Amino acid sequence: MAEGARGAPFHLEWIARSATAIGHWKLVIPGVLSAEDWTLMAFKAGYVAIVGRPNVGKSTLLNRLLGQKLSIVSPRPQTTRNRILGIKSLPGAQIVFVDTPGIHRSEQRFNREMTRAGLRAAGDADLVLWMVDAEAPETPDDLLILESLRRVKAPCYLLINKVDRVGKPLVLPIIDRFKDRLPFREIVPLSAASGENVDRLEALLERDLPEGHPFFPEDQVTDRPERFLIAELIRERAFHLLRQELPYAVAVTVEQVREREGRDLVDVGATLYVEKASQKGIAIGAGGQMLKQIGQQSRPAIEALLGRRVNLQLVVKVREGWRRDEDALRDLGYLDHP
Repeated sequence: MAEGARGAPFHLEWIARSATAIGHWKLVIPGVLSAEDWTLMAFKAGYVAIVGRPNVGKSTLLNRLLGQKLSIVSPRPQTTRNRILGIKSLPGAQIVFVDTPGIHRSEQRFNREMTRAGLRAAGDADLVLWMVDAEAPETPDDLLILESLRRVKAPCYLLINKVDRVGKPLVLPIIDRFKDRLPFREIVPLSAASGENVDRLEALLERDLPEGHPFFPEDQVTDRPERFLIAELIRERAFHLLRQELPYAVAVTVEQVREREGRDLVDVGATLYVEKASQKGIAIGAGGQMLKQIGQQSRPAIEALLGRRVNLQLVVKVREGWRRDEDALRDLGYLDHP
């Protein structure tokens, strides 16, 4: 052991370059990284798209991987409507997960746009996770996804979700059914709800990501603005509380997020849009009770998001047939503006 000019101890270290130990000595000064150190510690970063048909658990998996709630969930299919980024920063990697709307066949313009969003995300990603439901039989939607993934250049994982509900003996036939349909990089049985095998999935993704610089600051969790996240939390409660097809006719926009000066309180104003006048009365409820429930049940999650007490004001408006109206879809954030 010796000391450098500033008194820092240094030593020589043997660096093996292969299994046969061909290598060289290098000078090591604690606290100082050489160019070779940086190469050996190459950072990894990339986009990972999570695709699948509706209600297979994509949003639940994203929330589990991030360790916090970002994407809303409900027992109803097609809850996710927008592409949502979830950013996981690790010591040696940054994984940018892309939660996508459920891919499915539909004649409705709104649903077709959601499906296109999911397929575009797969085409742009560095890795693709195709999630299937261990409990559900195969459908034409799975064939649609399969045909699309055959045109994707990125490595693809097959994730078999909800294995905690079916047991391992029933998972093996599912693996046999899918394993030869694509050259999967990995096949990972897991449970997004319980967390079973999710840590292993994360380790595999970190292994397979390309080398590169992080895309986002270390403390950033999503690229979505605060108002979007608030609107999603309100829409989630509407999905849980409203009945039949009405939740699918509801869109939410947030017009105001304003802190009260000198008080630990944020005023939030949001609008629930429905497609018909008859739906407005249902969304409000007798004596305003339904709208009150939506507000009461969404407020705690909004307060957790903002870290402040929230005064939440909700109103319901009619935007006739918004799911079929291109201008309305743009205004409500479901289509990109030209």
